[in-house]
Amino acid sequence: MTRPQQPTIWRKSSRSQNTTNCVEIGRTPGRVGIRDTKNRDGGTLIVGRADFSSFLRAVKADRLG
Repeated sequence: MTRPQQPTIWRKSSRSQNTTNCVEIGRTPGRVGIRDTKNRDGGTLIVGRADFSSFLRAVKADRLG
């Protein structure tokens, strides 16, 4: 089993500039990496781009309760 490629460029939402509770996302071919801004070495969640897009649509539609 090969390990997914880790993103090399990360970005934080412009809406979270003045808070400490934020995540960063980084993209690789076909995948999105998600990590905690306060603990960048604590691990990265890697998901497919389609799954990440579905998650964002659900958040924007307030369907996550």
